Amino acid sequence: MKNLSDINVIKSVMGRHGVTFNKGLGQNFLIDPNVCPDMADNADLDENTCAVEIGPGVGVLTAELAKRAGKVLSFELDDRLLPVLDETLAEFDNVEIINQDILKADLPKIFEEKCKDMDIAVCANLPYYITSPIVMLFLENKLPVKSITVMVQKEAADRLCAEVGSRDGGAVTVAVSYYAHSEELFFVPRESFLPPPKVNSAVIKLTLRDKPPVDVPDEEFFFKVVKAAFSQRRKTAENSISAGLGVPKAQVAEALEKAGLEKTVRAEKLTMENFADITRILAEI
Repeated sequence: MKNLSDINVIKSVMGRHGVTFNKGLGQNFLIDPNVCPDMADNADLDENTCAVEIGPGVGVLTAELAKRAGKVLSFELDDRLLPVLDETLAEFDNVEIINQDILKADLPKIFEEKCKDMDIAVCANLPYYITSPIVMLFLENKLPVKSITVMVQKEAADRLCAEVGSRDGGAVTVAVSYYAHSEELFFVPRESFLPPPKVNSAVIKLTLRDKPPVDVPDEEFFFKVVKAAFSQRRKTAENSISAGLGVPKAQVAEALEKAGLEKTVRAEKLTMENFADITRILAEI
């Protein structure tokens, strides 16, 4: 097997196929030999698991997934990389490259056809510019995924894994915590990539919950309340929710009071239970 963490091997393989790095697609290839094995080890893979990867690059993480999982589905949008991956992953017969945009793919159909009767675990070095859309794609659509182990920008990792009700939290923090248990696994410095990005990274793991930690009458309305609350972080939750939902401030004030909260509270101080209470009371009002 080729050492796909060796810069000279990467350049040689890509050169043979006339491929150059595409910064527009967020292509930064890992050259630290320890990162991908650590990611794959944390993804809880076995012969009954179908590992799903997004943006395989030259296949360095893909190969580690193939060693541990029964099957690997790797989504690669850049068709120039397909012949590169044919070469670097030639020894594995359990890898399938899907040349589609994962945000547009019919995932329920693909998973039903290709991962039937298998556990599904996502493990990927995500392009920074589509981190949140991809994470929320798997969570909001309630796809049959048991875990999501991904490398993301360090700032995004801190936000995705923050505690709800903390300063680092935001609307995406609430959404992630609603659907999954999150943990930040390890730090990855920018020097681990070629070409090096401007920021550092971290690997996080989201383990999907069997059921949400709070009961809400209407999930769609719950997330509208959350999004509205964080839409104007410098303002109070009362003002933000009122403006975001188009609801009179008096009604929001009443909901906050019934939930046992101060009118001056800001969204970042609200817990998951607080948001659930506000949602229920507003729905009743």
